[in-house]
Amino acid sequence: MVGAIPYRRYLLGVLLLILALNTVDRLALGLLLQDVKIDLHATDTQLGLLSGIAFALFYSVMGVPIAQWADRGNRIAVIAVTTVLWSVSLALSAMAVTFMQLLLIRVGVAVGEAGCVPPAHSLIAHYFDRAERPRAVAIYMLGGTLGIVTGYFAAGWLSQFYGWRMAFMVIGLPGLALALLAWFTLEEPRRKAPVSAPPADQATLRNTAATLWANRTFRHLLFSFSLIAFFGNGVLQWQPAFFIRSYGLSTGELGTWLAVLYGLGGMVGVYIGGALASRLAAGNERLQLTTATYAYCAFAILAASVYLVRSLHVTFVLTGLSQMGAAMITAPLFATIQTLVPERMRAISIAFLYLCANLVGMGLGPLAAGTLSDALRPLLGEESLRYALLALCPGYLWAAWHLWCASRTVMEDLRGGH
Repeated sequence: MVGAIPYRRYLLGVLLLILALNTVDRLALGLLLQDVKIDLHATDTQLGLLSGIAFALFYSVMGVPIAQWADRGNRIAVIAVTTVLWSVSLALSAMAVTFMQLLLIRVGVAVGEAGCVPPAHSLIAHYFDRAERPRAVAIYMLGGTLGIVTGYFAAGWLSQFYGWRMAFMVIGLPGLALALLAWFTLEEPRRKAPVSAPPADQATLRNTAATLWANRTFRHLLFSFSLIAFFGNGVLQWQPAFFIRSYGLSTGELGTWLAVLYGLGGMVGVYIGGALASRLAAGNERLQLTTATYAYCAFAILAASVYLVRSLHVTFVLTGLSQMGAAMITAPLFATIQTLVPERMRAISIAFLYLCANLVGMGLGPLAAGTLSDALRPLLGEESLRYALLALCPGYLWAAWHLWCASRTVMEDLRGGH
């Protein structure tokens, strides 16, 4: 089903901005980890816990019932209410005076942020058909790269001049305005449709999970996304600390550089991936996923190179290029899932994806990197983090293999075979 073009564009724009603020928090935390470490006297393992499993556990688990609500109810209400929750919680981070207090506040942030992505993808799939979907998803996911630009730039300079507490306060409050904008200006299309009973395949969570697991392509995309989350979050959360420790950069200077590198590389990669999929491979999800596999292999090589060179400027160039390669797979992956699953499972399919990916990836990736860095510190000193992050990079090729497997089964699964 598609709606009027002006409204569809407006919807996409509002969802994009909400995603941007939703993303800012996690990127800002990575940049501010070193300041939090000093202020709260935390170890790298504790910081890995803070940015990893403590957040991911609640983000992932609560994402499932929130997505069920979205699949059966008002998706606009889900997005607005949860945006208020994570915005207020993020602002409260400024008041934490102990590591445990900050850890508990992060739980509220996690629960709120879990309500952003699944209902948004479901709404996009409602308004954009199969051929348009990769491009629409790419535009929406540009919110993530916009969040990277805003998060790194704002958090870097705010932290340098006003401290990490003020950075969290300023980053958290704008979400309240966007929540009100969504509540009063967006419409849930289901309100215009006749009321009907929920489909049988949505009757229980078990039936939903069984339907999704029976799909071979969904399984491979689930495995791929989980591996991407593990290795990607392990690197992403710690990369700012790596630049600070290995190159002595200030948070303001580093935030500006990362805003450009991650933002520009991510925006170009996301848009190119979605635009090419819609223009050159519309309705051909096999070609979309095959191309994504090659792009991700190139990214894996570039990502490892970041930690093998010693020139700061070469490192920056490699970082930007690697982000472009990583971002190219985003739109084809999510658009394929929305085409693959039944309409009433669209939000919860993304929630299941994030449940597994975040428990394995966001939960354990940063913790693994921090623990490995602590283990290597007696031998390598301040350079221990460089080699801990390098050790994670080959795992990207494992994720690429699952993308390739998904490309081999996707067309048959779209036709209904398993």
